[in-house]
Amino acid sequence: MRLPRPHRHDLLIAFIGLAGGLIMWSFGLYVTGDRVVEQRWATLIPLAVMAAMEAVRRTAPRTALIVGTVAIAADQFTHGNLATVLMFTDVVYAAVVYGTPASARRIPYTTGLITVAITVVLLIWWQNAVALLVGVLSGMLSFLPALTGAIVRNHREAADSARLRAEQTALLAEMDRAQAVGAERARMARELHDMVANHLSAIAIHSTAALSLDEPATTRQALTVIRENSVAGLAEMRRLIGLLRDSGGDAEPAAAPRLSGLAALVAQAGTNGASSGLTVTLDDTRADGGEPLPAPVELAAYRIVQESLTNALKHASAGTVTVFLGRDERALTVRVTSPYGERPGPRAPGSGAGLVGMRERVALLGGAFEAGPVADGDGTKTWQVRAVLPAEERTPEA
Repeated sequence: MRLPRPHRHDLLIAFIGLAGGLIMWSFGLYVTGDRVVEQRWATLIPLAVMAAMEAVRRTAPRTALIVGTVAIAADQFTHGNLATVLMFTDVVYAAVVYGTPASARRIPYTTGLITVAITVVLLIWWQNAVALLVGVLSGMLSFLPALTGAIVRNHREAADSARLRAEQTALLAEMDRAQAVGAERARMARELHDMVANHLSAIAIHSTAALSLDEPATTRQALTVIRENSVAGLAEMRRLIGLLRDSGGDAEPAAAPRLSGLAALVAQAGTNGASSGLTVTLDDTRADGGEPLPAPVELAAYRIVQESLTNALKHASAGTVTVFLGRDERALTVRVTSPYGERPGPRAPGSGAGLVGMRERVALLGGAFEAGPVADGDGTKTWQVRAVLPAEERTPEA
C-alpha cells in the first residue's frame, strides 16, 4: 500500500530532529552511560528511524507511533540520543492529534496505564526513590504528550463544531430572510392589486364607454367616474409608496381599511357599476356591540369584498351584486354573489391574480375559501365568492 505524501512541515521537523541528533552524536552527547551495545554508530539507527517516523507523523500517525515506540525502546540499549527522545514525544502527540477518534481516546489512557505500571514494577524491583523518578520521566515522555494532544484535539473539534454551527445558523438566517422577503413581496402585491385594481377597472370600463358612445351626458358621467376613481387610486398609491419609503419607523402607520368602511365601498361600487346595469347591496347581519375582530381579519374581509366587487364590475352581467356578512362565535363569513353570464358592453381585462390573492389572504389566517358559479333554486347561476375567516387571529398550520 502506497503511503500518502508527507507534509512539508513534517519533513522540516524530521530534518531538524535528525540534524540535531547528528550534532549531539558527533560531540559525544549521550543520554545514558550504561549501554548494552558499545558501538557509537548504533545510536544513529533509532535516531534515523525516529526521524523517518516524524516525516509521516501526520499522514500515517498510527504507523509512526508503533515504529517510534520500537525505536525508542531500542535506543535504551545504545548510548541514547536526546533528539530521539524528543522526537518520540512529538510522535505520541501527533498520533493523538491526527489519528482516528478511537486512537485519540485510547492513547492517553494506554500511556497513563503504562506509566503507572512501570513505576509500580520498578518500585517493587528497586525499592528506592529512583523508581519514582523513572516513572515521572516515563510519564513525561509518553503520557504528558498524549494528554497535550488530547487537549489540543478537543479544542480543535470544539472550534470546528462552533464554526459548523455558525455556518448552519447563517444558512438558516439567509433562508428565513429569503422567505420573509418573498412573503413581504407577496403581501405588497396583494395590497397593490386590491387597492388599485378596483379604481383602474372602473376607469377602463367608463373610458371605453365614453369612447364608444357619442352621447354628451353619458360621456360627462363617465368622465366624472373616471376622475373620481383616478383621484382615489392616486391617493391609495401615494399611501402605499409612503409606507414603503418610511424606513425610520417614526411616522405613525396608516390606518388599515376596516369593515366599518364597507358601506362607502359598496356605494362607490354601485356608482361605478351603474352604467353596466349593476346595483350593489350590503347585507350585514352581524350583531351590534359584539366582540371586535382582529385587525388582520377585518383587513382580509375588506379586501375580499373589494376584489369581489372589482371582479363583478369587470365580468358580471346586469343585475344585483349582494355583499353578505355574518358572524358567529367562531368565524366571520363573507359572501359576495353577482350575476353570472355573458354581459353586453365594454369589459375590463382580468389577470387572474385577484382570486389567487384572496385565497392567499384566507390561507394565511387559517380560514376556508371558495369561488365559482352556483346554481340558484330557479335554475339561474350566480358567481359566488365565499370566505370563512376565524373570529380569533391564529397561526395557520404549516
